[in-house]
Amino acid sequence: MALISMTRGNTEAAIEAAALRSDRFRQEREPDWKRLELIVTRMEKGRIGKLSDADLLELPVLYRTVASSLSVARETSLDAATLAYLDSLVQRAWFLVYGPRTTLWSWLRRFFGGEWSRAVRAITPEILVALALMVAGTVVGWMLCAQDPDWFYAFVSPELAGERVPGATREVLREGLFGKANEDGLSVFAASLFSHNSSVSILMYALGFAFGVPTLMLVVQNTTMLGAILWLYNGVGLDYEIAGWLAIHGTTELFALLLAGAAGLHVGRSMAFPGELSVAEAAAAAGQRTATVMAGVVLMLLCAGMLEGLGRQLVDVTATRLAIGGGMLVFWLIYFFLFRHVPQGSED
Repeated sequence: MALISMTRGNTEAAIEAAALRSDRFRQEREPDWKRLELIVTRMEKGRIGKLSDADLLELPVLYRTVASSLSVARETSLDAATLAYLDSLVQRAWFLVYGPRTTLWSWLRRFFGGEWSRAVRAITPEILVALALMVAGTVVGWMLCAQDPDWFYAFVSPELAGERVPGATREVLREGLFGKANEDGLSVFAASLFSHNSSVSILMYALGFAFGVPTLMLVVQNTTMLGAILWLYNGVGLDYEIAGWLAIHGTTELFALLLAGAAGLHVGRSMAFPGELSVAEAAAAAGQRTATVMAGVVLMLLCAGMLEGLGRQLVDVTATRLAIGGGMLVFWLIYFFLFRHVPQGSED
């Protein structure tokens, strides 16, 4: 019994000592905890205007102080309530110190308000090179098919071609351009087009890290198909109709692929000619510059997929198709090369 009483007494003494140590620990550091909690709570509620400059300057210092308190609390096995409180406070403060500084709406406002167009203008030399390659690829596809129609099958896959092959009659080719308004599954078709085009654009961009050479080849390859199709419809006198069929979505889709190819070439050029930076540093810097461009490319391809899978099928008038496609082209040109506004501020 004496041994049990002694053990119980030791246990109670240990608990008492731990409680005393926890209370002392809290009393010494609690003012910093409360101050940090006040700052964090106000920022989380969007009341940053009520904070002084001193509060904002002290935020990272207080965060590190409380994080240190949490580390000590864990090592000394303080009470669970204190540990839970400190852990929650540190997580909330970490997000404000190191996490995103803007809301989603603020990011979208800045992105569409000038950051995207500015990023596109920054790679203008590569855009001109990619445009020249796309024109060259189209011309090559046309000329090779004109010399030997068998080239058409090398540029256009059987799944994509369908009945649109050399030797097809004018009626068959024209039928593929019109009369699709009542077909089902247009939204599924739009989704599949978006998936395919986004894969191609991302591949163009990603292969830029091989010094841009594969990107050059992909840009040319994807436009030889365009040249082959234009040659095919020109042979039966459907130039106007195929122009409208392509324009309604093509001005957006081809523009997006142009930007993706230019972004890949920009990365490749930065690696090939890194200047004073190492190749890895140059690639990282170019990747950061072109990431904004590629985010916009995905949005453009989503828009093109909707125009191709829905708009083109529902609009059967060539003049209307050309007007829509031309309007989209004018819109992109104005936005990318004339629109300069970048909204200020990051907090709503």
